[in-house]
Amino acid sequence: MFKRFFQTSNNESGPLPEEVNGNGGSSSTGASSPVDQNGSAPASAAAGRLNAVATSDSFESIYQNAAVKPPTLAYGILKVAEMVGSPHLAGMSAEPKRNSILMALEAAGAEIDFLLEDAVFRQRALNDHEEALLQKQREFEAAKSAEARKVQAELERLTAQYMERIQANLDEVAREQDNLRGWQRRKQQESQRIAEAAMYCVPNGSQAANGAFPTLLERGAAASWR
Repeated sequence: MFKRFFQTSNNESGPLPEEVNGNGGSSSTGASSPVDQNGSAPASAAAGRLNAVATSDSFESIYQNAAVKPPTLAYGILKVAEMVGSPHLAGMSAEPKRNSILMALEAAGAEIDFLLEDAVFRQRALNDHEEALLQKQREFEAAKSAEARKVQAELERLTAQYMERIQANLDEVAREQDNLRGWQRRKQQESQRIAEAAMYCVPNGSQAANGAFPTLLERGAAASWR
């Protein structure tokens, strides 16, 4: 039963980063194509975009491109992870499952220290990759913040420009209103001057000369325009 753990078909798990061949040498396997958790190829995006980095890097490529690469083992920690999730051990409690895996590893001649070292290297690769993504995120946010400030400044400039135009229109209307009121004052003075002059044209003792003449003059002027 233990040999089954190390003869799992490729349908159940992907290839290890590097596997030892039957002659003791190592044969490197090519990095798998980037896929997402649904098994489909991630959508391509513009170069430099953070979502392209986050979706296009498979775990296999992360391990292969890490600054410190995992050790080359015939059976690494990923194989153990496959064993843990194997249907052959399904339903077993933690301790019997641990004993079964340890027996299988011992039968395969796997060194526990090397497996743990492999786990540490892979965790470090994942952490380093996450830090790189966080750095890209910070740079992306900084660039977008700078762009937002630029747009805000342009918006404020345009707002100020249009507010100046609005204020100029209001000022022009106010000037025209002042001009109209000034003309109305001059018109009043001119009307009074004409009425005063007209009174001297009315014979003394007539009804028009009795103080009602300005009112009659105004009424006559209004009636003449109708």
